[in-house]
Amino acid sequence: MEETLIEIYVVPFMSQEWIAWTLFSIVFISTPLILARFLNKSQKRMVTYIMGILLIIDFFAENIGYIANDVWSIEYNLPLQLCGISSLICCFLPFIKNKQKLFQFVFYTGIIGGFMAILTPQMNYFDGTIRYYLNYYVSHSLIIVMPIFMFLHLDLKLPRLSWFRLWINLNILMAIIMPINFLIGSNYMYVNEPPQVDNPLVIGGWPYYIFLWEIFILIIAYMVYSISRRKLTL
Repeated sequence: MEETLIEIYVVPFMSQEWIAWTLFSIVFISTPLILARFLNKSQKRMVTYIMGILLIIDFFAENIGYIANDVWSIEYNLPLQLCGISSLICCFLPFIKNKQKLFQFVFYTGIIGGFMAILTPQMNYFDGTIRYYLNYYVSHSLIIVMPIFMFLHLDLKLPRLSWFRLWINLNILMAIIMPINFLIGSNYMYVNEPPQVDNPLVIGGWPYYIFLWEIFILIIAYMVYSISRRKLTL
């Protein structure tokens, strides 16, 4: 089966494949937010436990798939992409008591990173199976919906400058990830070279596209914070 794998697969924008799985993600994200209208506080907390368990299952299923195909590698499969870090946090976030600081981080990284991953999907060692699609889209949908759900229904807060602290923390994270990439020959968080997806935010070579990302993340994080201040109920 290994010879059928595509090392880096980019889902063409607005293709039937892209539309179908984007719609799947929208439904997946919307469902718990709509169901929350009919749940009490204890039941809402249980929903977050289920989300965390799904992410744990997804994490192991994804890595077992890579191992089974004999393509697991330190260059591609450590959870050091922004969405991988967000997913790892979301696995355990519902089960820990003091979750406020981690929540503040993943609220922004999950929403921003998750939406970007769904809109511009790039998959490593793609095998074309439904399992792979589900691993990818379920995990990215969950890192979007979990922090939104917690914010709307479990009274977790976003301090006034949380959006700016997120930007500072991401820069610290990039400074840590970049030498790791040089050391092991990887490109986690795409800080050593641009991704291969057709993304309008990827302009120029290294390091110029990173400067644009810095501005984009700062603006989007502030927009997410501004919207959250309205405490919109879906």
